[in-house]
Amino acid sequence: MDLNPAQRKLVFGVVVLVLAALGAFLLSGTVLHRGGSTGRGRAVGLTAPLSGTSPSPAGPGSQPTPAPAGLGATPPGTGPDIYRWLPFSQAGLTAAADVVGKFATAYASYSYTQTAASYERQFNGLVTASLAAVLGRGFATPGVVQPRVQQKQIATGTGQITAIRSFGANNITFVVAITQKVTGTKGTKRTTTDYAVTVTGAGTSWQVEDLELASAGNT
Repeated sequence: MDLNPAQRKLVFGVVVLVLAALGAFLLSGTVLHRGGSTGRGRAVGLTAPLSGTSPSPAGPGSQPTPAPAGLGATPPGTGPDIYRWLPFSQAGLTAAADVVGKFATAYASYSYTQTAASYERQFNGLVTASLAAVLGRGFATPGVVQPRVQQKQIATGTGQITAIRSFGANNITFVVAITQKVTGTKGTKRTTTDYAVTVTGAGTSWQVEDLELASAGNT
């Protein structure tokens, strides 16, 4: 049955709120990342936070609001099947989040003894060919190599997917809070930054195609 404009707005609102709760359940976990915007600016849209606003208690004499025609009532103790409204399945979303975690681990993990080629090999199967080339060039930039080698830097990191920023028919952008620790001859430095990581694909097959600072917004 076709939905009228008011019903479509309600469906969209439900999708956003349930995606937030779904993200807390499916997407929480550890991911790693190393700073800098290298992608093509595909991280767009509004961030859906992993929390919702609790409805106000019904006042005396108030009547429950009936479900809009065509949407149907939700049986007690069950939730809506939101995947009817999304371009990916639950398994697909879980697979995409897993790729983000593996990519971020590779992205954040490096040593001053590594070559650019060995660093780029860390992304085999996780990123698109164009992004792999960008990451390799960035690792080999003289202004980055010199302090890394001189200070004998070794980097590790932890992070967590905090939101789904946007999604389309073949891409999903995740917001990831990254805490990275860099240890070297000048001591240890720890930073935490939000990044946007976009994957492209379908079904349960995904690759990272873009990353940038989450604060870059719509670019």
